[in-house]
Amino acid sequence: MKLKAKRKNNNQPEYQKLSIQVSLNGLSFCILHTIENEITELRHFQFTAVTNPLQLETEVNAIFEQHSELLNQPFQAVTVSHINTLSTFVPKPLFSDKNLADYLKYNTKILPNDYITFDVITNNDMVNVYIPYVNINNLFFEKYGSFTYKHFATVLIENIFQLSTNTEEATVYVHVQKEQFEICIIQNKKLLFYNAFEYSTSEDFIYYLLFTIEQLGLNTDTLQLYFLGDVSKEDVLYTVTYTYVRNVDFLKKKYPFNFNEHIEKPESHRNFTLLTNF
Repeated sequence: MKLKAKRKNNNQPEYQKLSIQVSLNGLSFCILHTIENEITELRHFQFTAVTNPLQLETEVNAIFEQHSELLNQPFQAVTVSHINTLSTFVPKPLFSDKNLADYLKYNTKILPNDYITFDVITNNDMVNVYIPYVNINNLFFEKYGSFTYKHFATVLIENIFQLSTNTEEATVYVHVQKEQFEICIIQNKKLLFYNAFEYSTSEDFIYYLLFTIEQLGLNTDTLQLYFLGDVSKEDVLYTVTYTYVRNVDFLKKKYPFNFNEHIEKPESHRNFTLLTNF
């Protein structure tokens, strides 16, 4: 859901944009200086014992207190993405905003007080229906006024589609996070499959990945698989995937901005959704 950020004055922070990702497992943020066209801050925080939105709010408040000089200032724009598995895609021709709960009830438990919203995918004929962390949205609204928020899957899908090519062979994109990963498969510029999986071991991970590939009738010797997110060539997830899939690589993305010299420039596949959500 998009809301316009309000201009307050012309002081220096007004030339900065803030991108935030929040989940039960952690929070990440980065700041883009629009005049210098430079990422000036890139921070990650992991949560180890958060199991519900109220605990999440406590952790987020603690981060804002610890980094008040960076976060408690006006921004030209603030964008927030919610990371959870409480979402589903609906073809636009079948979508009605009067049936939001009906779309979600088959793959997630909906509580009576849950707020359900949706994102329209800008470059595909789909709508993402999801449950955001409402208390976290309220927290950000108190701090920044109007801001833009989306579900993480919306940001991921929109930006993958921008990079995908019109090929007959399916391309598999695997986005890795702590205890959760997403599989997005595109063929002929159309979404063939998307789902998010929770995992605790590499055995869990490779089971879900290979089962998905098998169910779609894809060939592990010919398909191209790209990793995104929190994964490297030294990780066991990469090693076990390369054991079964012939063509494995990391997604390469050229960002339209620079990184401040005090920030170690990340590999382009890392922070993909955080850095493309301005």
